[in-house]
Amino acid sequence: MQRLSPNLAWPVLRPAQVRQLEPALQALSTTPLMQNAGLACARLALAIAPHARRFWVAAGPGNNGGDGLEAALHLHRWGKEVVVSHLAPLAPGPSDAQAALRRAQQAGVHIRNEVPAEWLQHMDARDLCIDALLGIGATRPLSPTLRDWILALHCCPGLVLAIDVPTGLDPQSGQWLGCEKGEAVAVHADHTLSLITLQSGLLMGHGRDVSGQIWLETLGYTPGRQKMPPLAWLNRTDDPKPKLHASHKGSHGDVVVIGGEALAETGLGMTGAAILAATAALHSGAGRVILSLLSGYASDSAPPDVMQRAWSELDLEKLHVVCGCGGGSAVMAVLAEVLQRSGQLVLDADALNALALDPAMQGALSHRGNAQPTVLTPHPLEAARLLNTSTAQVQNDRLKAAQELAERFQCCVVLKGSGTVIAAPSLTPRINITGNGRLAIGGTGDVLAGQVGARMAQGLSAFDAACTAVAQHGQMADDWPQDTALTAGRLAQGLI
Repeated sequence: MQRLSPNLAWPVLRPAQVRQLEPALQALSTTPLMQNAGLACARLALAIAPHARRFWVAAGPGNNGGDGLEAALHLHRWGKEVVVSHLAPLAPGPSDAQAALRRAQQAGVHIRNEVPAEWLQHMDARDLCIDALLGIGATRPLSPTLRDWILALHCCPGLVLAIDVPTGLDPQSGQWLGCEKGEAVAVHADHTLSLITLQSGLLMGHGRDVSGQIWLETLGYTPGRQKMPPLAWLNRTDDPKPKLHASHKGSHGDVVVIGGEALAETGLGMTGAAILAATAALHSGAGRVILSLLSGYASDSAPPDVMQRAWSELDLEKLHVVCGCGGGSAVMAVLAEVLQRSGQLVLDADALNALALDPAMQGALSHRGNAQPTVLTPHPLEAARLLNTSTAQVQNDRLKAAQELAERFQCCVVLKGSGTVIAAPSLTPRINITGNGRLAIGGTGDVLAGQVGARMAQGLSAFDAACTAVAQHGQMADDWPQDTALTAGRLAQGLI
């Protein structure tokens, strides 16, 4: 068993793929797979709540409930006070789950068909509740009974351990399943034990907020042995390679940032966004960084080691261009030429909005292909505009949305948000697990765009540049001192 960490390279599979794997995994062990899963859950329960005396297991009618029943059996045998609330199935449940119920009954585990309200009043902060209500196949809104049991889990004073996925969370999208009355009710787990592999819903949307610390028990699954094409891979955090001693500024590429519209009457506007991107490119190791403000004026706020020149004077064919940060409406006038001429290109913010409005420029982007590598860095609303759909539809299947954008425009796509997705044509997408809510402030997206441009300038492919930049961007936020405010300016200057 291992904790989810940014250094873990592991595949993300669909629920149906996990079910396909189970017979092969069962062949590796003489013990039924569900019993092994229950034992792993019981061991983790004791590890995270070593002083617990009481354990409440809320078990559903399917295999997830069977895992919970097997965990209850082991905890009972180890001398713990255990009560199981078993949600009886409307029809006979899976055979393994029925066998787990019989084993628990024969072992003397206290099993009820309702929430043990009076017994729960005697639990305290040392104790533990196990959410085994719904598993990876959950897709429908919650019934009133499930809603009530989830609310009971909310009221428990002890820790909560969810098996596979916190109940109420869509295992694939990370969005809420909802209730019959339209409410968004879900278990808020302190720990989640993911069995065999990881579900994408744990890593994106609301998943990171309700899953707590995620643990992985493979039950014998090794990606190299049981070949199964993954839905995605976790995005790993790799340390940047040191620059060679025998190198010079020209060895690490030239980045130009085009953006920063300003109001003619005041000179004020969004020049800060372009300056942030340029600063990030500089601190991410680019050899030289040029700032081309669409205001037409130089800025005294830019770092002294960033050059400032008009974009029309530059040889864009030989540069790594970052376009759109703070570009406003002014970016529309330059984007067609930027798309045609730029050797390598990162499109962010207002460049994406301009692109969404112009089918001709969309066609120009698609024709850049491998000869002129491009990275798009949309947030969900920008992605929805490019796909002519809604933000909700993008969020309901972030992997599909990112891959559709990548295929449509023949480029790499970084779909930002909780569980940033990196996709490219013909490649398996990555899901990034670094980062936290402290990045939800203005300017951090501009910083990321500058990072991607710098990584491309240093010789990485568009996909690898995006993957490494996104991982580092999030890791910076994870490592940020808790007593220090995270701002985009500080983030840009702290990059290495």
